[in-house]
Amino acid sequence: MAHEFKQIDPNSTTGAKAMNWLENRFPTAFDAYRVHMSEYYAPKNFNFWYIFGSLALLVLVIQIVTGIFLVMHYKPDAEKAFASVEYIMRDVPWGWLIRYMHSTGASAFFVVVYLHMFRGLLYGSYRKPRELVWIFGCAIFLVLMAEAFMGYLLPWGQMSYWGAQVIVNLFSAIPFVGPDLALLIRGDYVVGDATLNRFFSFHVIAVPLVLLGLVVAHLLALHDVGSNNPDGIEIKGPNAPKDEKGRPLDGVPFHPYYTVHDIFGVTVFLFLFSAVVFFAPEFGGYFLEYNNFIPADPLKTPNHIAPVWYFTPFYSMLRAITGEMMYVLIACVVLGAGYGILKSRLPGFAKGAVAIVALGAIAMMLSIDAKFWGVVVMGGAVIILFALPWLDCSPVKSIRYRPSWHKYVYAVFVVNFVVLAYLGVQPPSPIGEKVSQVGTLFYFGFFLLMPWWSRLGETKPVPERVTFKPH
Repeated sequence: MAHEFKQIDPNSTTGAKAMNWLENRFPTAFDAYRVHMSEYYAPKNFNFWYIFGSLALLVLVIQIVTGIFLVMHYKPDAEKAFASVEYIMRDVPWGWLIRYMHSTGASAFFVVVYLHMFRGLLYGSYRKPRELVWIFGCAIFLVLMAEAFMGYLLPWGQMSYWGAQVIVNLFSAIPFVGPDLALLIRGDYVVGDATLNRFFSFHVIAVPLVLLGLVVAHLLALHDVGSNNPDGIEIKGPNAPKDEKGRPLDGVPFHPYYTVHDIFGVTVFLFLFSAVVFFAPEFGGYFLEYNNFIPADPLKTPNHIAPVWYFTPFYSMLRAITGEMMYVLIACVVLGAGYGILKSRLPGFAKGAVAIVALGAIAMMLSIDAKFWGVVVMGGAVIILFALPWLDCSPVKSIRYRPSWHKYVYAVFVVNFVVLAYLGVQPPSPIGEKVSQVGTLFYFGFFLLMPWWSRLGETKPVPERVTFKPH
């Protein structure tokens, strides 16, 4: 069906005539603007926590733009990669700024994504009807970790080289296919030129395309079901108050209200981002490790090999899985299976299946090396996030209306995650090992026991409409 051209008053301004001309020839763009901006109604009680989604989008743009300029001078060659980075830093006009923006942007990306995910955890943004929004978001997080890991190898410094060596070797712990899989990833028997070329191709082309596709899917899914809010109340539901045109009374157009809100957040973020770029780009060795300013040397292993800070919570969990820890995990499997068989209301055949699965898991845990289970735990720490919409059984969404002690549970979870991150940076020690083991158990216990503890306690009454104070 042909699009019907809109007519305009001949006495209109030149700008109005130009917009009318463009809209008649590209109506899809104007429809998208209306659907996703000017006529997209968002809850009017958004707070500080709701700026991190737009900040993540900003950092993604920064990473793409600075990455394009870095690729113009970078050489994905094991003999020249480190020198090409030094060339960018020393001889390319403003190259140092582009490189520091990209390296700081990598850490900033994870800061805003972690905060964005924590906001979803606080306000139940993963609950019905936003399960798919959350799943797309977790997929973005997973792909972002792959993108960051591959980019981390490219400077070809000592920590880049040995960090990649350790992580790729972890895949060799997988039974049967592990050694061949590790060889496939490396492209050689050791991390070398083939590995660098593979990681460069994925970092620059393949993974960013997947990342961009997931970001678009995340935003489209969000705008289809509408945004959540700190009260966890649906403003567009069948019983929500609306005006005569069907617009939610508890919502405001995203543009201009939240574009201004986000511009303020972007301004504050750019002040902090610029301060780090110009005054502390290494950030005490956390954003850029000092060992990475030394060329990669396959014959000299650093005293302590650790990934960059945003991977360290999961690296701590990997290191926590020792031979002794395996017996603790077996005990957890036994307790879980025992509860499922003795206390649950499962039918008899289901209880039998639980027992068989538990026995199979215990047999595998006793026969396969702990290193493999460390890899499983590290991967499971991310994968378990995908199941969150079905693990949370609380009758209310938002932390505001849950029992007060839930706030302490979330606070302990955050502290535990930070402690795991810190321990992942530190050299292994007996005390650190024990603390990381307790932290790993708490991390998984937080999620796996959520169907039980999220239902405990007395919830507060949820208001019929969003609570909002004009300011």
